[in-house]
Amino acid sequence: MSFDLKEHIPEDFHDSSRVWIYQSNRLFFISEAFEIEDMLKAFVDNWKSHGDPVKGYANLFFGRFIVLMADETQSGVSGCSTDSSVHLIKDIEKKFNVDMFNRLNLAFLIKDKVEMLPLSQLNYAVENNFINAETLYFNNTVLTKKELLDNWIRPVKNTWLAQKLPAKA
Repeated sequence: MSFDLKEHIPEDFHDSSRVWIYQSNRLFFISEAFEIEDMLKAFVDNWKSHGDPVKGYANLFFGRFIVLMADETQSGVSGCSTDSSVHLIKDIEKKFNVDMFNRLNLAFLIKDKVEMLPLSQLNYAVENNFINAETLYFNNTVLTKKELLDNWIRPVKNTWLAQKLPAKA
């Protein structure tokens, strides 16, 4: 599985571009992924802030993560334009019967697959050697393009989650 995000993220977006990551509670089927990509493209093509076009980008990664990005060096993103992106994600939730807002579901790369784990199961997963400090974690708290490229997929020990690990990890 390739994690070179640079080949998928537009180079002409400033490093400070705002990023929002939404994680599905399940893998999308390929037919759903194609439909979601069409929805994301239509949204970005029409994304506006106070009537001005937003320089936006959206993509589905690893069949599970929707990444939205807005380059605010071109035009700022207002509350209304952010709300419109949330409406898009809620539409995707409803249409495909998924949960995109549960921040207590954690995503890890285990044996070349994205695996979900409820935060409440973290200690169990560590104690039973399913994950450890070196396991790659999808840190959906990144806020900018630069953070997305540098810090989205990191070993657990290099993320906020490290403080939650029991001593054994």
